[in-house]
Amino acid sequence: MKRVTVSGKTIEDAIAKAVVELQTTQEKVDYNVVEQPQKGLFGLFGSKPAVVDVFVLPDPVEKAHSFLQGTLDHLGIEATIEKEETDRALCFNLSANEGTGRIIGKRGQTLESLEFLTNLVANREADVYTRIELDTENYRQRRREVLENLALKLAKKAKMTRQKVSLEPMNAAERKMIHTTLQSYDGIETVSEGKGINRHIVILPKENKFSSSL
Repeated sequence: MKRVTVSGKTIEDAIAKAVVELQTTQEKVDYNVVEQPQKGLFGLFGSKPAVVDVFVLPDPVEKAHSFLQGTLDHLGIEATIEKEETDRALCFNLSANEGTGRIIGKRGQTLESLEFLTNLVANREADVYTRIELDTENYRQRRREVLENLALKLAKKAKMTRQKVSLEPMNAAERKMIHTTLQSYDGIETVSEGKGINRHIVILPKENKFSSSL
């Protein structure tokens, strides 16, 4: 962490000097007051300057990158991390010659856990939240296409058989994806059931309002 101890006539003056020395901006630093300024006799004799310890706040992106690289190294996975900014978030794309399956895990659970921990580390003590997404070999898009196709297939089944259809447990993001895909699908509705890791979507055929008269 870059830091300097500087003095100035006032605390504000000292911080301004530190910002210049650290080659940063005041929004990116924090400080501790080492000594309060003291006025001398008649404002002339025995005055003491303010002394402050100023340090640059950790950059969330750098913290996230460092944590992620360290975790991959600990797991014995050689991978490069490329940053890409999107409208939603900052995306870290992981490229590995081997070990991609270990990064993704069963139904993407390892990737989701890595993403959660990376966001936790990056935003600890941060004033502004930085959303970070992880992906590898376009897994997110491929998974999205699989889920959308599955949702449409099972919605058709529920509508034709007039029987409810339950999907496998999914995380919140994937459940939202299913709900969104089927929100305009005629003749069915979706609900979430279960708790924790067993939370899943159930596709229900809508009741025919005229069925009782037929």
